[in-house]
Amino acid sequence: MSKKTLVIMAAGLGSRYGGVKQVERMGPGGEILMEYAIFDALRAGFDHVVLIIKPTMLQDVKELFGDRVEAATGLKIDYVFQDPARFTEDYAIPPERVKPFGTVHAVLCAKDVINSPFAVMNADDYYGRTALEEISAELSRLEDAAHATMVGYQLKNTVSPYGTVTRGVCIVQDGLLQKVNETYKIKVCADGTIRDTSEREDGPILAPDTPVSMNLWGWHPDILDVMEHYFRAFLRGLAPDDIKGECLLPIMMDELTRSGRIETTVLSTPDHWFGITYQEDKAGVMSSLRELHESCVYPPTLWGE
Repeated sequence: MSKKTLVIMAAGLGSRYGGVKQVERMGPGGEILMEYAIFDALRAGFDHVVLIIKPTMLQDVKELFGDRVEAATGLKIDYVFQDPARFTEDYAIPPERVKPFGTVHAVLCAKDVINSPFAVMNADDYYGRTALEEISAELSRLEDAAHATMVGYQLKNTVSPYGTVTRGVCIVQDGLLQKVNETYKIKVCADGTIRDTSEREDGPILAPDTPVSMNLWGWHPDILDVMEHYFRAFLRGLAPDDIKGECLLPIMMDELTRSGRIETTVLSTPDHWFGITYQEDKAGVMSSLRELHESCVYPPTLWGE
């Protein structure tokens, strides 16, 4: 299979940010972060993009950039909704639930349009050109559902000065993933140390070069059947009144890894992540993108207008 698909997850609620951050204009020409991911993916050899969004976002996304990108590049973009009714027919959804079922469910909702090796990323993160190039090359080597890949970032390159972040803290041996610990409330402290404050403010210090997952994963399309079985098992384990439980990609990959069902190569990147977890992050993201254009990492306008 020579074709490659990029799946961008943009259906999250963005509660900490306080708005629909996935369609915030951040670039000097009014670009949103998803546009940079698509631009880098095209340069890296991807030829198909799937956007997982809310139905209410469809018109905005198409008008903001989707229609323009397809016309300028010939790229095929499929729009998929993270529909709570999909893959949940055997589960009684509590009427109070408004939260999506998590990133595993998001990717599953795109199952019908993924027919090639694919990478998955968040819509509100900037991953960098090198990361997309590395994962694109590795996708061509994946043979089946038992083989996967991910890009591991250095923790120090992925934190926010404005609050805590959640990262998949990884243990890597001989280039292979051994464990992913989805760690909440990672914080840069006043003394410059990075701590896991999920249980207490003076929690354990994490090394700055600790490899972490930013949800930039790569799989063979056969993984989608594995994901479906995993998600259905997750639903069976939910309490009837659980309105917030989520089925998350790092947790799934940790369980599949520990059970010996999957082998994941970890690709390292020097790229700096930046994103918009908090409103205060926006100014820094805009400044960073402006510098990338000025240094010719990106052209003056992404799509040659």
